[in-house]
Amino acid sequence: MPSPESDELRAIYQSWTDRMTAAPDMDLPTMRNLFEEWHIPTAEPTGVSYEEADAGGVPALWCIPAGGAADRVLLYLHGGGFVVGSIATHRKIAGHLAKAVGVRVMVIDYRRAPEHPFPAQVEDAVTAYRWLLAQGVEPGHIATTGDSAGGNLAISLVLKVRDDGLPLPAAILPMSPWLDMEHLGKTLESNAATDALVSTAILQGMSGMFLGERGSPTDPLANPLHADLKGLPPMYIAVGGHETLQDNAERFTELARVAAVDVTLEVVPEMQHVFTFSAGRAPEADTTITAMAAWVRPRLGLT
Repeated sequence: MPSPESDELRAIYQSWTDRMTAAPDMDLPTMRNLFEEWHIPTAEPTGVSYEEADAGGVPALWCIPAGGAADRVLLYLHGGGFVVGSIATHRKIAGHLAKAVGVRVMVIDYRRAPEHPFPAQVEDAVTAYRWLLAQGVEPGHIATTGDSAGGNLAISLVLKVRDDGLPLPAAILPMSPWLDMEHLGKTLESNAATDALVSTAILQGMSGMFLGERGSPTDPLANPLHADLKGLPPMYIAVGGHETLQDNAERFTELARVAAVDVTLEVVPEMQHVFTFSAGRAPEADTTITAMAAWVRPRLGLT
């Protein structure tokens, strides 16, 4: 059974779903305000400070753990269907990662759809990565990470960097990644009754805003399930067993293994979408963040 603390996230998700269902014509500003509550289930991490930054023109926030390594960085891409979510909603979860890994985490406020459709989000992520390199951070001291749509960006950023001939980061850590812009995953149906937030209707609406009039649902930088994954760095993927997007993580893992990529998949039973939002409160979230940290530290050259 899920812990009572993790079930609080499910309750928040259900309240959002109920409010969106009750207001089918909810406008975008109202929806964005609704999702600004995303930080609520995350405890404030102790021993972490924050500093605003400009990553080559992309607004960003440093999450700086006390005593952490200053020359290693996790580049964090926030979730929210490319439409909602922000630095504010994801500051605390990024802070928990920073503290667990013992490195700085940079969260960026990439441009959101529908005002800025694909590939604006990938472009901003690449800009931030290039900025880190220009600051003297070694590529082998960088890992990309993110949740949901941000998990997609953590991967597509590296695909774009590889295609551009830039040095690759040391690792990729997607949490509950949303990859399938065609909505073909089997768990969209099999987990529909257990996922309190993510439904086919929501995905269709957000993918339409993300892709806009010109984007293709099979473009590898929008849908990494269609990408050539050869040569990508090691990956650690975490997903909840009650998610409609569970299939996205599983299919991508199989594709990565076929491409000879070192990939670890953790499916945590009965957990909701981006269950790591319960960091600092729910044991399931803390256990996964601890495991991610232990996995990535040696890949960043930390003992």
